[in-house]
Amino acid sequence: MPRNIIAGRPYSYHPFLHLAYEHMAGLGLRHVEIVVPKPDEVAATQAELARWGLTPSSMHGECDVQRADLARLVAAQMPTLAQFGCRILFVSVKAGELPRDVVYGRLREAGEAARPHGVTIVLETHPDLVTNAEVALATMRGVNHPNVRINYDTANIYFYNEGIDGVAELRKIAEFVAAVHLKDTNGGYRAWHFPALGRGIVKFPELFAVLDAAGFAGPCTLEIEGIEGENRTERLVCDRMAESLGYLRGLGRL
Repeated sequence: MPRNIIAGRPYSYHPFLHLAYEHMAGLGLRHVEIVVPKPDEVAATQAELARWGLTPSSMHGECDVQRADLARLVAAQMPTLAQFGCRILFVSVKAGELPRDVVYGRLREAGEAARPHGVTIVLETHPDLVTNAEVALATMRGVNHPNVRINYDTANIYFYNEGIDGVAELRKIAEFVAAVHLKDTNGGYRAWHFPALGRGIVKFPELFAVLDAAGFAGPCTLEIEGIEGENRTERLVCDRMAESLGYLRGLGRL
C-alpha cells in the first residue's frame, strides 16, 4: 500500500495556532502546509520549522485571477518556494463575472510562470472554478497546462454541492489531482461540521483507493476545521488532530 506524504495545516488549531508546530511534530508529522511567508519572514519561518523538524510540502499562496498581471504575481512567489524546497502552491480562485476564457488564459500564464521552478499550482475545491467534478474538468481542459492542477478537498465537495458522492467525483478528476485536503464532514450542504477523520461520512479508504489507482503521489494535508457553535479548547483541537492521525495509521497511510 502506498504511503503518501501526510501533512498538517496549522489553522486546524485555530485559535491556538501557537500549539500547531510542536503538537504536530510530537504526533510524528514531518510535513506542513503553510502560508507563503513574506521575504522578511523567510529566515524566521525556516528556523521555526527546523526547530520542530518540519518541512512544507505545500504553501498557500496568492493567485488572484482578477489581476491581469497574475503570472507576475505567481512568479514573485517562486523564489520563496524554492528557499523551502516546496513544489506545490495551493491557491483558492474565483472567476466571478470575468469571462472564463480570460480566467483560463491567466491561469495558463501562471502555470507557465511556475513551470521553470518545478512548481505545480493546485486549485482548491471552491466555487466557481472547482466547485465539483464537472466544473473542475471544464477548468482543467480550459487552462490546459500541466502545472495547474486540483487540490481535492474531501469535505468541501459536500459543503458546496447537494446530492453528491465524493468518491465518484474524485474518480472523474483523479488524473488532475496533485494535492489533497483530508477533511471529514457530516455531509450537509453548507454545514460547517468538520470533525476528526473517521467521525463523518467521508469514505477515506475508497478515496485512497482511487488516488492509488491514479498513481497519485502528492501531499495529503489534514485540515480539521471543527464544528459550528462549539467551544473550541486547546484540548479539543489537539485531540482531534491526534485522533485523525490515529485513524490514518489504522488505514496504513502513515
